Amino acid sequence: MAKSTPRPRPAYRCSECGWETAKWVGRCGECQAWGSVAETAAPKSRVEAGPVTRAAVPIGQVPVEESAARDSGVAELDRVLGGGLVPGAAILLAGEPGVGKSTLLLEVASQTARTRQRTLYITGEESAAQVRLRADRTGGVHEELYLAAETDLGAVLGHIEEVRPTLLVIDSVQTISAADVEGVPGGVSQVKEVAAALIRTAKLRNITAVLVGHVTKDGSIAGPRVLEHLVDVVLHFEGERNSRLRLVRAVKNRYGPVDEVGCFDLSSDGIVAIADPTGLFLDSHHGTIPGTCVSVAMEGRRPMLAEVQALVAETGAERPRRTTSGVDGSRVAMILAVLQQHAGIRLTSHDVFVSTVGGARLVGSASDTAVALSIASATAQRALGQQTVAIGELGLSGELRRVPDLTQRVAEAARLGFRLAVVPAERPESNGRSRIVEGMRVVEVGHLRDALRLVGLSGRASEVA
Repeated sequence: MAKSTPRPRPAYRCSECGWETAKWVGRCGECQAWGSVAETAAPKSRVEAGPVTRAAVPIGQVPVEESAARDSGVAELDRVLGGGLVPGAAILLAGEPGVGKSTLLLEVASQTARTRQRTLYITGEESAAQVRLRADRTGGVHEELYLAAETDLGAVLGHIEEVRPTLLVIDSVQTISAADVEGVPGGVSQVKEVAAALIRTAKLRNITAVLVGHVTKDGSIAGPRVLEHLVDVVLHFEGERNSRLRLVRAVKNRYGPVDEVGCFDLSSDGIVAIADPTGLFLDSHHGTIPGTCVSVAMEGRRPMLAEVQALVAETGAERPRRTTSGVDGSRVAMILAVLQQHAGIRLTSHDVFVSTVGGARLVGSASDTAVALSIASATAQRALGQQTVAIGELGLSGELRRVPDLTQRVAEAARLGFRLAVVPAERPESNGRSRIVEGMRVVEVGHLRDALRLVGLSGRASEVA
């Protein structure tokens, strides 16, 4: 007796995130959304071989001249992209609402148009008149910059066919929908189809396509994860609402490094690239004050100086406050424990506040020494005495540990005129060794006690114990 062909088992998919399961559930196991899991259509039969678009050739015969990167007109963006805009590349730019994504891409589009390269800007969130008003304010009006307000994928492809641009900007991919695909705009099926069609068109016509993407409340890119796999470059546009500084980070880049950061200044007049953003994170006071110390953070491959401020105040509360801004609160708690155990600085009856200047965010352990010195300075109510920069990770036994890119960090501090740098000792026998780097004295120390003694805080900071 012949065996019957087994019927395909039904599959269920979440309309919010694309998670799939073999049986129906009321709540998505990935995004935890209720009522979003529905049965999908049965898979079709296997696809047979068909005609090819272009014959395969040896890799050495593939021309590369057409894919050479060209300047976007925005130097900081070119820095992150690894040289500029690559023809045929698909770039996804994601960021929180109001961070300035549309302003940045309008600036890129206008700069590209000024080089006599035709640019098409498709907006699905605003009207054409609204974009024109912003272009008038930022000086982005040019005859080679074409603008259209569309939300239908077919209409967008029609504009591309008619204008034949060099650069295509879609603001945003979640607002475009395909008429023959089920689901609401921004849903999993719609985003996948729209993105695939735009990327396919960009590859065939050698157009650089920049897609704006929304983010969820936890900061991840909204829509299916496959969207990040389809594009060639994924950029994150970041910035605090109370600060004008904006950062562009490359999360994925097939044409360049992923450890570069671009800095921009966002104002009512538009967005401007910042080649040297260090001054934004340093206080402009004349002379040193107690409770301040400067550290050097690495944003990608770029060293940036940031000032750490600390305030220590006596309190009668049973549980003293530990408040931080711009630094990791758990690391500050660890540093306070090390100061108490190995430097005799007991702050169990004091409130401690630690913050950075200018909205800088110090991630990692390279600023541990600067935080410890600023707390000790605030406790003793004595300034460090000279322009001092401290770099190094602080261990639980009080030792200073070396951090990556120490030479670059020291060179940046010397370039900006600092006179003393406290850095970890490379070897135990090099503890206390001093050298001069571009007019700045660099002293290697092996322990936190040595660092406090070097800046004149070893005897005074422990008087509050």
